[in-house]
Amino acid sequence: MKDLSKNRVLKNASLVTGISVLERALGFLYRIVLARLIGAEGMGLYQMAFSVYAVLHTLGAGGIPVTVTRLIAKGKADGDIKAERGALSAGLTLSLCLTLPITILFGTVGSRFSLFSDKRVFPVFQILLLSLSYSAVYDVIRGELWANKHFFTSAILELAEETVMVILGILLLKNTTDPLAGAKGVAFSTALACLFSFVLVVLCFLLFGGKLSSPKSQLKPLFNATLPITSVRLSSSLVNSAIAVLLPAMLIRTGVSSAEAIKLFGVVTGMVMPVLTIPATLIGSFSLVLIPELSEDFYAGNTTRLYKNVGRGIRISLIIACMLLPFFFTLGETFGRIAFSSVLAGEMIKKACPVLIPISLSMITTGMLNSLGFEKQTFIFYFLGAAAMFLCITLLPSVCGIYSYILGIGASFTVTAFCNLLLLKRKCAGLFASQKKAFLSLLVYLASFLCVAFPSGALFASLFQKICGEYLALLFAGIALFGVCGLAVLLFPKSSAPTK
Repeated sequence: MKDLSKNRVLKNASLVTGISVLERALGFLYRIVLARLIGAEGMGLYQMAFSVYAVLHTLGAGGIPVTVTRLIAKGKADGDIKAERGALSAGLTLSLCLTLPITILFGTVGSRFSLFSDKRVFPVFQILLLSLSYSAVYDVIRGELWANKHFFTSAILELAEETVMVILGILLLKNTTDPLAGAKGVAFSTALACLFSFVLVVLCFLLFGGKLSSPKSQLKPLFNATLPITSVRLSSSLVNSAIAVLLPAMLIRTGVSSAEAIKLFGVVTGMVMPVLTIPATLIGSFSLVLIPELSEDFYAGNTTRLYKNVGRGIRISLIIACMLLPFFFTLGETFGRIAFSSVLAGEMIKKACPVLIPISLSMITTGMLNSLGFEKQTFIFYFLGAAAMFLCITLLPSVCGIYSYILGIGASFTVTAFCNLLLLKRKCAGLFASQKKAFLSLLVYLASFLCVAFPSGALFASLFQKICGEYLALLFAGIALFGVCGLAVLLFPKSSAPTK
């Protein structure tokens, strides 16, 4: 019976993960379509508006859905139905109290605030603002769905929202030529898709027999538990919002026009970074499986298995990053030019690909430390990385222009990865000593692999471009390079390969 239950859980987890990957893939393809329909300048206008909207959304939702899920689970464990319903009511009440005043304020007198360096951004922001309250309510009700283990329904809702957004976006932007009109069209498609998913989640809540009760008893515990989570997420959103304001301003100071600065910002944030953060999906899925085991081993004092799993996580992250590097370096330039119709995007993908390594290491080690109870330390490390980012985009635009952002990304994740690894070494004293040989063996092997993969990718790209068109050359070169990576994985030495 236990095995059947375990298999059912694994099956459901695999199904939900598959839907999530499909949703992310659809979102990525939508980025490519947007780049072609509204151009880099339109993308820049939308990204600037969305960065500020994200801050307000984090303030209104933030950690509330996660806390609602936990409080409902606690109510179930205690057999207290009133507490379950009260937790959701408290979450909805708090979200609406935080988002409605913001919507009214910025919707009426928001133009008086100098939020953006380009005045064209504010109308786009106002359109997004329409969805703030019902989007926050949607997130809170999804927390209730997760607490009641409606995982499949929740994943389908996310996919449905993404699908509607893509369809509406294409329809609204079909004949758009003006960057501002394009940015507004994207904002409208986002707001309408959020409204669609909000209606669906409310219907699902009612169909599953969901009910509300007085939120009084749950408001205080909800607020106390939500505050630290929201603080962390809000800090991240504020940093991204500050970058969206500061980076174009610093580019303008170097002599670039306002429109050109917005265009460059759109290229790097709307085209390049979505490609460079592809490993996030793979590493994020792996973290979900690994982190609960780390917590259990850490608190149980099972250091042998703890060190083994930590080492495994770091090695897999390095493998993922290094396996993707040849694709980005040898094919990134062509991909950017074909997918986004932007030569600059392709050049940046190629030149920026080394940041895959610090991004991957930072992501996995931050998740590990959080699972071991070191959230405060990772929060501090995040701000150290953010400081490095701000230094780069403040001091370097006059030297390297928009590439100051890429250097900032690299510096930020390098700082956090380095600090995370130092803390792991200190808290898991025997980790690197016990697995030193495995790490060194893997590093030597990956270095050897890259020495073969880089020229192989360049050779494949050159060869297929002579035989067939650019589109087919990209496809066939990618398949050939994938074969080289697959062969490298099969030949991994046992001492370095992550074991089960």
